[in-house]
Amino acid sequence: MHYILDKWSVWWVGNWLTGCTQRVVVNISFSNWQPVTSGVPRGPILGPTLFKISISDLDDGIKCTLMNFVDDTKLSGEVDSSEGRATLQEDLDRLEKWTNKNLMKFNKGKCKVLHPGKHNPGVQHRLGSTWLGSSSVEKGLGVLVDNKLNMNKQCAAAVKGANRMPGCINKAITSRDKEVFNPLYSALVKPHPE
Repeated sequence: MHYILDKWSVWWVGNWLTGCTQRVVVNISFSNWQPVTSGVPRGPILGPTLFKISISDLDDGIKCTLMNFVDDTKLSGEVDSSEGRATLQEDLDRLEKWTNKNLMKFNKGKCKVLHPGKHNPGVQHRLGSTWLGSSSVEKGLGVLVDNKLNMNKQCAAAVKGANRMPGCINKAITSRDKEVFNPLYSALVKPHPE
C-alpha cells in the first residue's frame, strides 16, 4: 500500500514535530530542557503511523511472503526446490537494496533463518554481505515456534511465567483473603497458560 500525503498534511506533521523539547526527571531532579533532534514524541499514534508510511513500499517486488508488525519483519518462502531458494535469496537482496535506498537497516545480529520441516535442506541465506545464522526456535508476536512447528517451548515458557507469579503475589500481598487473592490470581497467573 502506498500513501500519498497532500502538502498541507506534510506541513502539519512537520510543524507538529518542529520545536519539540524534552527533559529527564529522576526522583525530584530535573535536567535542562533540550531540543528533540530525531524521532517523534512518545504516546501519540503519529510515530507508528509515520513509520508505517515510511516502510509502505518495503514489499514492492517481493515474491515470498513478507509480514510486518510494528518494527518486526518476517520473510518466508518455500525452499524445497532450487527455484524456491533462489526466489527467497532474491527477495533478501531486494530488502537489502531497499534498506540502502531508504537509509534504514535491519538489525542483522537478530536476523535468523528458521528451517521448518523434516526434509528442509537448511540452506544458508544472506542479507547483503552478512550470512544469516540458523535458529531452531523463533519468536513472532510473542509466540515461540520451533523448526518442527511444535509449540512445546511456548507452553513451557507460559508455565514458567505462571509458576513465578504466585511467589510474587505472596511476597507483595500479606492478605490471604479470597477477595484479595483470587482476583490477583485471575489477573496475574491465569493469563500465562491461556
